[in-house]
Amino acid sequence: MSERKADARVLPVIVDRWSPRAFDGVAVPAEDLAVIFEAAGLAPSAFNVQPWRFLYAVPGDANWDAFVDILVPFNQGWAKDAGALVFILSQETSTGPDGKTGPLYSHSFDAGSAWALLAIQATSMGYHTHGMTGIDFDKARTVLGVPEGFRIEAATVIGRQTTPEKLPDFLREREAPSGRKPVGEFAVAGTFANLPA
Repeated sequence: MSERKADARVLPVIVDRWSPRAFDGVAVPAEDLAVIFEAAGLAPSAFNVQPWRFLYAVPGDANWDAFVDILVPFNQGWAKDAGALVFILSQETSTGPDGKTGPLYSHSFDAGSAWALLAIQATSMGYHTHGMTGIDFDKARTVLGVPEGFRIEAATVIGRQTTPEKLPDFLREREAPSGRKPVGEFAVAGTFANLPA
């Protein structure tokens, strides 16, 4: 397995977070999911709207097969062995103190913040997550009963990692943390013109 390197001051749980595809198929216990979702709910949000919503299923429950079927076939092939499958939604509008409802510009940004905390909390508890947008979004809206005014952002699995032998050869070779760009490639002082091409 390749090793990610970061400044020693970066929290180890952040460095340890990565997205495997080999899971053991054991359902994540409800009490662990509750803690993971509670951590996600502590994310910051504009005007404290907290626009994120999480719809989930675990192996063996009444929704598992239908939830897995929402994923594209490639993702179904490995995600079926996860311990939970979560769809991440965001509310696109908010109602102000004046009672007027309007667009919430940061709904996706805020839901992404909640997803990041979910992933970090899961990692700290010995689980792994793997976020994905390989979803049939039209089917997701229907199967999940998502009303207008909510955006389906992504899905993630949560589960215990296992050995990659159960994966096809081409995925086994990729079952390791991926590298990351140096900070200077995405964060610079000044304007966009200062970013490397």
